[in-house]
Amino acid sequence: MTTEAQSQRPRKPAELPANSVGLVEPQSHTFAGPFKLACGRALDEYTLVYETYGTLNADKSNGVLICHALSGHHHAAGYHSLDDKRPGWWDHYIGPGKPIDTNKFFVVALNNLGGCHGSTGPASINPATGKPWGPDFPPLRARDWVHSQAQLADYLGIGQWAAVVGGSLGGMQAMRWTLEYPQRVRHAVVIASAMKLSAQNIAFNETARQSITSDPNFRDGRYLEANTLPRDGLAVARMIGHITYLSDDGLGKKFGRELRSGTFEQGVEELVEFQVQSYLRHQGDSFSGSFDPNTYILMTRALDYFDLAREYDHDPVKAFSHARCKFLLVSFTSDWRFAPERSREIADALMHANVPVTYAEVESAMGHDAFLLPNDRYEKIFAAYMNNVAAEVQGGVQ
Repeated sequence: MTTEAQSQRPRKPAELPANSVGLVEPQSHTFAGPFKLACGRALDEYTLVYETYGTLNADKSNGVLICHALSGHHHAAGYHSLDDKRPGWWDHYIGPGKPIDTNKFFVVALNNLGGCHGSTGPASINPATGKPWGPDFPPLRARDWVHSQAQLADYLGIGQWAAVVGGSLGGMQAMRWTLEYPQRVRHAVVIASAMKLSAQNIAFNETARQSITSDPNFRDGRYLEANTLPRDGLAVARMIGHITYLSDDGLGKKFGRELRSGTFEQGVEELVEFQVQSYLRHQGDSFSGSFDPNTYILMTRALDYFDLAREYDHDPVKAFSHARCKFLLVSFTSDWRFAPERSREIADALMHANVPVTYAEVESAMGHDAFLLPNDRYEKIFAAYMNNVAAEVQGGVQ
């Protein structure tokens, strides 16, 4: 059966780059419930918003799932209009001739359940009350996202993914896929991720949440009913998070101690503002106008709760013994939020579980954000691995 997603192909106007997937349109599908969640509650129904790039082949073996990170969404590549100032969040790595080559793969990128870019989440209407879910939306775990993604795969007719790919929180989802649906994943690409958060990471997330809930406009999470928004708190939360995604070296090279305004001249009473202060405020203000605070709280809690080996006697080797796919792991030298040590822990566990794994540690000064940004060595490693995935799919290798 040919689905709407398979038949729609992105258009590529002459004004857009030749290696872009072109103009794309988000699609959505509502799944009937009950959809049971890890917390024990269930949703009567839920909607997922997603985009697709490339063409699904005849035997439906070339599908690649993109799992997004904390503040990500379905718009991973291409443009929604010719007026867009920038493309999707991973456009550098998805498209014709790029590492995730849309001439070879059918790429699916979605906004996770609980998100705020069209998928059912805290800002959606609760059918039981006719009001926004707000803080009443059920807490989620990574496995809930994976189960909903599996339902989307069923809808698209994809029995097995050629690869499940994700960075950061997306990498956690990719790992969870290999344990929940081992026969449905051929390759897992896990970038700048970890099997569980450190205490420091949990502390950063809690500080960010406190900044949101302390905002007077938070209204116990019912700000939408009050027609308000805790913008200041969310902006500070984003600033906290953004600092952790960067590196000291990267910030130093980009901003140093350059001033945006003011002076240190003696005898002049003028408030000094550094360029980095202005940059962080811009990041916070921009984010607070486009992201739902309750979703931010929900997502960071799911990130905190993630522990891949918890139900396997806290033994990651035992956990990964259930995996049936091959892995690519990538880390970045300056990433202190998801340090290379975390990826090496994953690689060691996979090797002891006799699961095929390729690991690369990439030199970068860009911190955790490096997985989103151009990097020649990273791009070559990623492309080489995905070319092998494409060759397997085309050759029918099991």
